[in-house]
Amino acid sequence: MSRYIATRALRGANRIVNEFEGMLGQALTEKGPDTPVAFPNTAYHLPLILGMTGQTVEKLGDLTQVLATAKRLLHPVPPDRRWTPYLGETLDAGMATLLAEEAIEAVRFAYNLQPEPLSGFKLAGGTASGAFTSPEAGTGNGHNGHLNGPIDDIQLRTWGIQLVDGRMPGFAAIVGCAKSNEVAVKIVRELQRRNILTFLSGNVNGRSIIHQLQEEGVELGYDTYTVPFGTDTISAIYALGFAARSALTFGGMKGGQARDILLYNKNRVFAFVLALGEVDDLKYATAAGAINFGFPVIADTVIPEILPTGVTSYEHVVSLPFNEIGGQDDLERAEKLVQKCIEVRGLKLKMTEVPVPVPYGSAFEGEVVRKNDMRVEFGGKKSRCFEYLRMLDFDAIQDGQVTVVGPDFSAVPVGGAIDMGLLVEVAGRKMQKDFEPVLERQVHHFINGASGIQHIGQRDITWLRIAKTAADKGFALRHFGDILHARFHADFGAIVDKVQVTVFTDPAAVDQWLATARAAYDERNVRLGNLVDESVDEFYSCTLCQSFAPNHVCIVSPERLGLCGAYNWLDCKASHQINPTGPNQPIKKSLTLDPAKGYWAGTNEFLNSASHEQVKEVAIYSIMENPMTACGCFECIAMVIPEANGVMIVSREDTHVTPTGMTFSTLAGMAGGGQQTPGIMGHGKFYILSPKFISADGGFKRVVWMSSILKEQMAEQLQKAAEREGDPDLIAKICDERIATDVEGLVNYITEKNHPALNLPPLL
Repeated sequence: MSRYIATRALRGANRIVNEFEGMLGQALTEKGPDTPVAFPNTAYHLPLILGMTGQTVEKLGDLTQVLATAKRLLHPVPPDRRWTPYLGETLDAGMATLLAEEAIEAVRFAYNLQPEPLSGFKLAGGTASGAFTSPEAGTGNGHNGHLNGPIDDIQLRTWGIQLVDGRMPGFAAIVGCAKSNEVAVKIVRELQRRNILTFLSGNVNGRSIIHQLQEEGVELGYDTYTVPFGTDTISAIYALGFAARSALTFGGMKGGQARDILLYNKNRVFAFVLALGEVDDLKYATAAGAINFGFPVIADTVIPEILPTGVTSYEHVVSLPFNEIGGQDDLERAEKLVQKCIEVRGLKLKMTEVPVPVPYGSAFEGEVVRKNDMRVEFGGKKSRCFEYLRMLDFDAIQDGQVTVVGPDFSAVPVGGAIDMGLLVEVAGRKMQKDFEPVLERQVHHFINGASGIQHIGQRDITWLRIAKTAADKGFALRHFGDILHARFHADFGAIVDKVQVTVFTDPAAVDQWLATARAAYDERNVRLGNLVDESVDEFYSCTLCQSFAPNHVCIVSPERLGLCGAYNWLDCKASHQINPTGPNQPIKKSLTLDPAKGYWAGTNEFLNSASHEQVKEVAIYSIMENPMTACGCFECIAMVIPEANGVMIVSREDTHVTPTGMTFSTLAGMAGGGQQTPGIMGHGKFYILSPKFISADGGFKRVVWMSSILKEQMAEQLQKAAEREGDPDLIAKICDERIATDVEGLVNYITEKNHPALNLPPLL
């Protein structure tokens, strides 16, 4: 360990712990030890403190223990006569720094100083209801005029599937200020282009990269993969808290398992720190804390390097002075800086070059185009929009051909609307008709990857908007075809050999092809409706999440989709065709052991092997007996409420307290991490509609409480499920958080409504 680095890290650690001590003493005097402290919308209290020490912090007085722990980790700054401090001393100091920083942010929350105020700032997106379904309803995550602060559990789980399937290869924690605004924008765009989640914090002489991006009009927030924590170095703790929560959420770790959490992050969470500008003592100390997690630190200034590996997988500290990077100009140097960071951490990237005049990548998928920023829209209330994908013979398709039938949107007034249809025609030797809806659903993700383009819905309820900025850069209708041609070849090349796209804006052509598309939708609905568990000989596995939850296995059947909601049986079948050795493997059902509970010899055998012999058997249709395990990406949690003789279903978008006395985030700790816990399970929201939903335990009639957001989002489908169960009024009999959030209130309500669960056999 460099003596210089160690000295400065130790000095920075001692100063920040002293600052924490002074701040805590003042807070205890002014507010009292019983004042609540917490990060909003997270079940992990103060996650890094919980993970590293096992200490649960709920009030100011609890922080005295944290202070004592931080002090024990401190070491004195070495005198000049001592040659080299030990690595362990510096790493200890780094951990003391992180404990102090998280505690300081908690105290700031008690004073309403977090999230950090920033005048005129508006976050792009959040997890509030409606934020992703309507461009006009999306008002950020409730912190307009403030930076983001800690990431909530809802967003962590929303990103979970992207982290495990490779769309999001890792995250970058940027601390400081870039050489110029242009360099700051270039660095962020290069990270977005590579789909790397980016956290922003810190400053140099009072100026932060957050200020630079704000001045350049760059949207920041959940929707853009670029999250501003705060303009001081202390706020970088939110990135390390995110890392700790990844282990707690997906890895099944418990508070206090410090070594396991650190190793989990080193091996499974691909992150790095990029220090821009001068590195002061506190930044050295915070960097030492990051190295504990296995995260290397790259600086764009001259600092001593620590190149041998050990704690991290690659180099520990790398100096890459910005002006010494080879390149024609600063923008090229910025690109090379990002590339070096990727190399040092060893991130595995999945990149596809798409020939469009706007930036392209998964980082733009959540981008919202609001009315004032809109050049044109297709669908919504003022026009029609549909998308339809079909399989044709080889000879009927000219690969790469894009045809626009009708006028381009240049003929439409700014802010206007026009009808549009997207016809995607594919051919492939391994292509199957059953794959049509699987590929068609990808249109949403593919088109949304273009900056300045917003895509909502599917089939004939598609809603598209093109931003003025995208139009100004030359984006035209034919570019939809270019995107789809490039992405289908890149992502589905194993089953798709040819792709041609036709864009319709001519009203007569839209009429004709909309009728054709709707007939195809109806035919698919009938075909898929006949696809039941009993009609197939094999199910499919999904082990994508084992990158985060090593022992978890999803068993996906026609009537039970993956718990993340992203993969159904047909998706897995197509995935296996694309990658025969991948995470979706066919599972022969073999001998039926118990058809009512959902036991088969084949599923048990596969599960035992794929879970590394940690899970012996699973009842596909039961919550009470050997339920399916979960990682942390589930859309919903079902849990038994014994007093009501039924189950509650909580959406991950629901932040309210449930009748169990716990929020979704708290319950998730019981359901996730690859654990098999009778009476609680994670699942996809559309599994609720399946006739096989906990059918061994009474099925849909067991649902006595449900998050209102699910009732509203799925009203029509839930009503059909109720009618299928022979009780058309069932939905009105199901309680939600607007009616009761305690067991007594729940029981009173379902008794008053004569809920059918009260007449079913006891669950326990």
